[in-house]
Amino acid sequence: MNTSDHAHANAHAADTALAFWDGVHAARPAPDDPRPNVRLTEVVTGLPSGTALDLGCGNGGDALWLAGAGWRVTATDISAVAVERLADLARSHGLAERITPVRHDLNTSFPTGTYDLVSAHYLQTPHDLDRAAVLRSAAHALRPGGLLLVVDHGSTAPWSWNQDLGTRYPGPREIAEGIGLAPRTWAVERADSPRRIAAGPDGRTAEVIDHVLVIRRRRGVQV
Repeated sequence: MNTSDHAHANAHAADTALAFWDGVHAARPAPDDPRPNVRLTEVVTGLPSGTALDLGCGNGGDALWLAGAGWRVTATDISAVAVERLADLARSHGLAERITPVRHDLNTSFPTGTYDLVSAHYLQTPHDLDRAAVLRSAAHALRPGGLLLVVDHGSTAPWSWNQDLGTRYPGPREIAEGIGLAPRTWAVERADSPRRIAAGPDGRTAEVIDHVLVIRRRRGVQV
């Protein structure tokens, strides 16, 4: 494949992923007051507020909760529908000055800046995404002392877009190894797989597994 063909293939893949996620969000009613993810609130509650990056902001519940707790949030998603909805929600909640919604295809671009918290909840997709590279960029975007919170699906919920029962969900330790961060600079503070009762967009509930990984950038260490 020559350079032109490769670029065309990449552009087609990006358009396909964008159309998929725009379709997922457009098919769901826009919530007026979306809830934050449970793992975010349990990890972040009690931390001093600072700057946060929300990777894959989805319906915006995490960004709104963080902003309401005093954080300044850059929230990104591949879906233009999700980003536009979050911008509307930020205005309606009086949080527009604390939330900056931006669209990024993380395969090709990553938000600039440094952060005290980078949160990546359920950054899983049926389309090509070099997750290890994205999460490595996220770790490098942390300020010293900052936290990277990665929460992945560890099981298939009844309402998930992915109903392939053969799907393999790598555990948090495997995810950490795949990112390949130097232990002298980044420390794994949590890696477990708790269960919880979750509610889907249609009101159904089910027990699900979360893979939770918390990595801190050590203070006083140069990369």
